[in-house]
Amino acid sequence: MSDWRRYDSHLIPAFHERFEQRWGAGTAPFLDPEAHEQPLPRAQWINPATGAALAVVPVWTADERQQRSFGVFYLPPAGDIWVLRPGFTGYLEPSDGDTEHLVTLRNDAFRKAVGHAKEFLFGTQ
Repeated sequence: MSDWRRYDSHLIPAFHERFEQRWGAGTAPFLDPEAHEQPLPRAQWINPATGAALAVVPVWTADERQQRSFGVFYLPPAGDIWVLRPGFTGYLEPSDGDTEHLVTLRNDAFRKAVGHAKEFLFGTQ
């Protein structure tokens, strides 16, 4: 039995801290736990036995907020942060007046990233 559990509360601050320690201040607005308008969907898991965590979150740059992808980030118990590669999960964030088609693309990209995260945590079923 796996000790991994879904974590549906706020984004864990350690994701932001470790990312910025590794790649510099301001490089991870998508992981900032203080951001009050976090785009959804996102998913997190924690392993209370080891202290490890994993998150699937929308990723964007300061220059392009509509072009996004989903990142899968793993926090090993001993520190650091790993960026897992789920393959292409790019999508356009729907803006006012955009069609439902863009929401479908976003949701498909999210399902792909979550599937990759679950395979990392639980193996293939």
